[in-house]
Amino acid sequence: MDPLLTVPEAAARLNTSARFVRRLIAERRIEFVKVGRHVRISESALTAFVVAGTVAPMTAHEVTGRAA
Repeated sequence: MDPLLTVPEAAARLNTSARFVRRLIAERRIEFVKVGRHVRISESALTAFVVAGTVAPMTAHEVTGRAA
């Protein structure tokens, strides 16, 4: 089982505000766990969120439309 992070801990790992993480939770854009009235985010869910938002760089062919 992955360690569960609090909202402030998850925000620190993403280098964002806690408000941003709470918005992700409210919009159901990130997987979370309810522990009573508390909300926790697993490290794997945080990693999955980052991977899903990762954009690959363009190749020279894609930029110019011709072979490099």
